[in-house]
Amino acid sequence: MLNLRPYRPDDLDALYAICLQTGDASKDATALHSDPQLVGHIYSAPYGILEPDKVFVAEDDDGVAGYVVGTHDSIRFAERLEQDWWPDLRARYADASGMTEADRDRIAAIKRPEQTPDDIVAAYPAHIHMNLLSRLRGQRVGTRLLEMWVAQAKAAGVTGIHLGASASNSGGIAFWTRSGFEPLREEPGVIWFGMTL
Repeated sequence: MLNLRPYRPDDLDALYAICLQTGDASKDATALHSDPQLVGHIYSAPYGILEPDKVFVAEDDDGVAGYVVGTHDSIRFAERLEQDWWPDLRARYADASGMTEADRDRIAAIKRPEQTPDDIVAAYPAHIHMNLLSRLRGQRVGTRLLEMWVAQAKAAGVTGIHLGASASNSGGIAFWTRSGFEPLREEPGVIWFGMTL
C-alpha cells in the first residue's frame, strides 16, 4: 500500500539512498561513486535537515521510495547552506584523492555550489527536487507528491517555483512539462523550468 506523507527524521537515510539510485539523470549512479552520500549531500539531505517541513515522501510496503524536497525561499536557503551545511562538508572532502571522477564533480559542487540565474530566482523564488525509484514510476506518484508540495507553497504565499533538470533526463523533462512547468532556459547540461503559482 502506498502512503504519501510528511518527512520524518528517520527518513534521512532513504533520502540519501534514493538520491544516489536516481543520481545519473534518473538512473542509478551507485557505480559512479565511491562515496554513496555525495549526491544526497547536495540534492536531498540538506532539505531534510534544514527545512524538513517542506519535504514529502512516498512510502510503499518496501519502504520510502520517492520524495519531493524544496524551499520556499531559495536565496535564504542558499545562505543557510553556506552557514550551516557546506562548511563541514568542505572540511570533510578537502582531500578528494583516490575518489572517482563523479565524486570529484560532486565535491566541486559542494565547494562552489551551482548558482541559479538571478532572474529565475526573482520570478520563481521557491525551488524543488523530486526523485522516485523505478518501482513507483508511472503510477502518478510524482504528480501527487508535486501537488502536495504546491498546495503547501500556495498556502504559504509562494509566487513561483523553479527547478533545474538534467538535459539528458528526457523522462524528467517530459514530466515537468506535463506538470505545468515552463522551460525557461537551457544551459550546458541543465534546463531551467518555472511555474507561477
